[in-house]
Amino acid sequence: MNKRGLLYEGKAKKMYATDDPNLVLAEYIDQATALNGKKKVEIDHKGALNNQITSHIFGYLKTQGIASHFVDQISETEQLLKKVKIIPLEVVVRNLASGHFETKFDVPHLMRFEAPIVEFYYKSDALDDPFINDAQIIALKIASAEQIAELKAKALQVNEALIPFFKALKLTLVDFKLEFGLDENNQILLADEISPDTARLVDQTTHMSLDKDIFRKGLGDLIPAYEEVLKRIQDKENADVHR
Repeated sequence: MNKRGLLYEGKAKKMYATDDPNLVLAEYIDQATALNGKKKVEIDHKGALNNQITSHIFGYLKTQGIASHFVDQISETEQLLKKVKIIPLEVVVRNLASGHFETKFDVPHLMRFEAPIVEFYYKSDALDDPFINDAQIIALKIASAEQIAELKAKALQVNEALIPFFKALKLTLVDFKLEFGLDENNQILLADEISPDTARLVDQTTHMSLDKDIFRKGLGDLIPAYEEVLKRIQDKENADVHR
């Protein structure tokens, strides 16, 4: 599959056209951002780690019956993906209090919720990705009521699959951000990535963050944390194969 022209360059990936009009190529880049891109640095090997982690996770989700745009990992930093039209919403699922929720409502760090919380944020760097509710989504014609319900259901389905996945890695899934897109048949597919860039992961023994909070909070080098997450995934997969 040949890489063609650059379609889009985001904060973490470059998207390229391919020979097939229904497939695109994502190249993960060595860039870390926070505060909607206001804090930005180059970090060697970060793109390769996120690509590999996401590839493993999307492969696992496929076994759980969750459809996504992911087709295959084709190199250390590249994925082949189904072409989708991204719905301009960030869908956040929260299992424990952290980040914006913790500061907005002044609740204890990692307070556990009785049930997962699903939130929507409008994808707009210019507006700093503001919180948006169902009525506003419909008013702006971003998605229909039926699509909103489907997005919530799919996000919770991903959550139900990922909690035991990470638990087996001795990690607690605090919260995570998802994106979805529409394929050529107008079907909603899970898109973007799932990695320590987009999910908060806490070690169950040390209670240390193994995610981008290390970068956000200036706690040190995030690469060893990302490498540890990938190692645990690979070790689990190898153990499952030989079980």
